[in-house]
Amino acid sequence: MTLKKTGLAALLLLGTAALVLPAHADDDSKKPGKPGTEQAAPDKPEASDTEPAKSGIFKPEQKESTGSVTIGGQVVNYRAVAGTIVVHPKGWDDAPKTDPDSKDKEPEAEANMFYVAYFKQGADPAQRPILFLYNGGPGSSTVWLHMGAFGPKRVLTLDDQHTPAAPYKLVNNDSSLLDVADLVFIDAPGTGFGRIAGAAKEKSFWGVDQDAHAFADFIETFLGKFGRWNSPKYLFGESYGTTRSANLINILETDRSVDFNGVVLLSQILNFDFSPDSPEGNPGVDQPYELALPTYAATAYYHHKLPQQPNDLQAFLKQVEDFAIGDYALALAQGAALPDDKRQAIAQKLHDFTGLPLKYLLKADLRISGGEFEKMLQDDTDTTTGRLDTRFSGPSMDPLSKEADYDPQSAAISSAYVSAFNDYVRRTLHYGQGQSYKPEIDVHQWDWRHDEPGDAGGDAGPVNVMPDLASAMKYNPKLKVMLNAGYYDLATPFFEGVYEMKHLPMERRLQKNISYAFYESGHMVYAHTAALTKLHDNVAAFIQGTDNLASK
Repeated sequence: MTLKKTGLAALLLLGTAALVLPAHADDDSKKPGKPGTEQAAPDKPEASDTEPAKSGIFKPEQKESTGSVTIGGQVVNYRAVAGTIVVHPKGWDDAPKTDPDSKDKEPEAEANMFYVAYFKQGADPAQRPILFLYNGGPGSSTVWLHMGAFGPKRVLTLDDQHTPAAPYKLVNNDSSLLDVADLVFIDAPGTGFGRIAGAAKEKSFWGVDQDAHAFADFIETFLGKFGRWNSPKYLFGESYGTTRSANLINILETDRSVDFNGVVLLSQILNFDFSPDSPEGNPGVDQPYELALPTYAATAYYHHKLPQQPNDLQAFLKQVEDFAIGDYALALAQGAALPDDKRQAIAQKLHDFTGLPLKYLLKADLRISGGEFEKMLQDDTDTTTGRLDTRFSGPSMDPLSKEADYDPQSAAISSAYVSAFNDYVRRTLHYGQGQSYKPEIDVHQWDWRHDEPGDAGGDAGPVNVMPDLASAMKYNPKLKVMLNAGYYDLATPFFEGVYEMKHLPMERRLQKNISYAFYESGHMVYAHTAALTKLHDNVAAFIQGTDNLASK
């Protein structure tokens, strides 16, 4: 989960976390257990509970256990490792410190990033793909992908309604990707059980580029720690995690000389100028209205708010997409010069595609933000439409408000994910006793400046990492990219992702390296069971088609 709106930038921020250094839980990881059961596994040389620290702030930690998951009728036995890896800001010197006065100074900034890794037992690392997964925010942990999408266990939630309070149910995840790859779920610096500390710690890790470099350090350290340098490698980012992925893959490819086989993007946003959250704050840029229109149409279709209900959703959306980048774009481009008759005709078409009142559309000057649409679509019953997943609805907080005041989908499922993980990580993974898990943190000091490839100026405008992804794809012309998107996602509309991909600044021949998959679900595609099954199959096929393994 990610992307709660704040101005032009979309964020998911839920509270400021105070620094808490990791506490060592009682070690029960040496108790014997039967293979395939979720018990602690014996220690292994490459998986010690703690390792020598490179500084005096954090120590890497690790707990091991074993388990099994059944996927497509096949049992996969795995070793699970829950722990932290220490990373440092860009430019950090790992040479031993010899300054005699250093003990009187605040230590340099560093972070211990929490992760949970699952390794198939008995597999040859060189013949086993490894997939690094993360949510976004910024300021979000990866509890959502872990417990809802691809971990060996997932929490059950209602499809488009508020899930009742505990007890929640964890079940075998038949859609886990452990059938095709080892999985590493990574929490961003300061989230989960990870913490940041030292001089200027927020400036060192909370920023577009700082965050990407921290993830690059994590991945490099992980590859060495677990002997995975020669494994097929993949990134999987959701929401702001797609922004991170575009930046990160360029760093890994061009700066660290680490080629990846593929990048999987879920609910993409690469150019924040296209966000539908507050486009009125950026007048003259009309793409957000155009690119969100197909999602408005899909949502109105789902809630039966259209004047005429189409029989075929995909065919209907193709009509809307053509209108959005055709007549609608041309009309908005004319601004105040648009003739009255054309203005009336465009408003009528918008009414046909969204169900919103004609008078309201004209009053809004044909431009409807995401928040306005969420508030107005079902306003006749004082109902607010979801943002992360517009299939969800909830009572309006303020019936007189202009925009939606909250997200019904986030309210409906967050407790289930967070509660289930807090129980699972301690009972099953044997990690976190005496510690607090932070699913989201308030990164109000986030640095939105970004150095695009070839430019060290640190642009502070709306973030655009389209050049970064294009740079990585040009540097490694065999890199494959997969875009996954839900029709009912109004945080990062599906047509926005398509538009970004079609406008990457690179040779047209590299477009063949991009594949697309769409789902009748929302931002968290996996919250809809049928979509999760399809997502698993599509991503598994993508990995198997790009892993370069000869032994198939």
